[in-house]
Amino acid sequence: MKNISSVFTYSAVILALLIIAGLTTPKTLETVTANMQAFISNAFGWYYLIVVTFFLLICIYLFISPVGRIKLGKQDAKPDFSRPTWIAMLFSAGMGIGLVFYGSAEPLSHYAIQSPTGETGTPQAIKDSLRFTFFHWGLHAWAIYGIVALVLAYFMFRKNQPVVISATLKPILGDKADGKTGKLIDILAILSTVIGVATTLGFGAAQINGGLSYLFDIPSNFLIQVIIIVIVTILFIGSALTGLGKGIKILSNTNMILAFLLLALMFIVGPSLFILNLFTDTIGTYLQNLPYMSFRLAPLNEENRAWINSWTIFYWAWWIAWSPFVGIFIARVSKGRSIREFIFYVLVIPSLIGFFWFSTFGGSAITLESEGIATISSLSLEQSLFGVFANYPLGTFMSIIAIILVAIFFITSADSGTFVLAMMSTNGSTNPTNSIKIIWGILLTATALILLYSGGLLALQNTMIVAALPFSVIMLLMTISFLKSLKVEAKEMIRLHPREKR
Repeated sequence: MKNISSVFTYSAVILALLIIAGLTTPKTLETVTANMQAFISNAFGWYYLIVVTFFLLICIYLFISPVGRIKLGKQDAKPDFSRPTWIAMLFSAGMGIGLVFYGSAEPLSHYAIQSPTGETGTPQAIKDSLRFTFFHWGLHAWAIYGIVALVLAYFMFRKNQPVVISATLKPILGDKADGKTGKLIDILAILSTVIGVATTLGFGAAQINGGLSYLFDIPSNFLIQVIIIVIVTILFIGSALTGLGKGIKILSNTNMILAFLLLALMFIVGPSLFILNLFTDTIGTYLQNLPYMSFRLAPLNEENRAWINSWTIFYWAWWIAWSPFVGIFIARVSKGRSIREFIFYVLVIPSLIGFFWFSTFGGSAITLESEGIATISSLSLEQSLFGVFANYPLGTFMSIIAIILVAIFFITSADSGTFVLAMMSTNGSTNPTNSIKIIWGILLTATALILLYSGGLLALQNTMIVAALPFSVIMLLMTISFLKSLKVEAKEMIRLHPREKR
């Protein structure tokens, strides 16, 4: 481990201190993160809504602007992957543990437990539940990923910069991007990524535990989650050491097959016609109400504001925390695409697939609840999906597939996460050493365990909202830097091709 960068050292030390604090004073860590989360949600809720909507508007502007035909690479560059393969990779990047964890739990929660509009258990509540679920997993979420991925791909392939966040800020920071300021930015990006991935790993461990508990009466507690995480850690470190071409590729392909199998089975045995009707109707109400939902903060209704803090603000923070990780992955597979093509396929296609996923699993759960067949809402979030399966044909088979799917998503998320973190902490090295990957794998696992130990899923959510705030500022700077560079290119395009349009 020669020539270890200061970015790696400082990032690892900060995370080690967080882990030690969580191990020695878990209640203090839980209290501190809860207080910080409450402050940020209340004081900066408006900021999160505005900044995420700003990213979506920038994506729309770039799509319709003449600069949309600029390639991510040289102007005559050809894509490395066929379009179907590329779309599959985009889908797998965003289709993770979160969709399985919240597939039925979120729509059902909005319908039966706490509605975003304050009205539960009614036909209108069904519509509201899916509309806001689409909102959380749709265009806004993919705009966050899209902006980070687009900026990274542009500077990586068109400007030949290393794959680190600081390199994208050279148009506005100049030489400072290579100095202490740039290193600080890269450290913040790494910390944000670790918290985001660790949160997802925590959700995965909780859901695997929930499924085993529901099916086989295995206790649902921290000890079992430790055992699950340790086993999966050994597997994902082993996969990470085989490299991108083997471990991640094989597991990703398996993921796709199992995810579509589970979706197809649920659609077939579930209320198929209701699912199709719900999917179609909700797309219309989602698009119709998108501006309203984008800025909805409910300043005069404490109950609705609390709902926004615990759901919308949490999701915007999750996507922001995950964006360096997902952004680097999407950027690496998008060479040769035009900006316009990139934005369309990154924002629209994964959103539509996600919408159908939630319509299928959420619609099936709501049908059971609304018709009085089963009270799935009384189950914990991590057991909700398995409760739905139990009331449909092939329920045990689908539950086993879901547990395997979450486990493989767990491995691929951690596997990819260790690779991306190793790359980010070694100045964009495309082939980081195994020792660096192992260290990041251990730190990811330890962070997930400590957050679960200090306060369970709530501690995971609290920490992520805190970690996402500074990186959202970096995202804004990245966007400004990108637009500045594009402005120079646009002038050059007009100079070289004065008669050419769009």
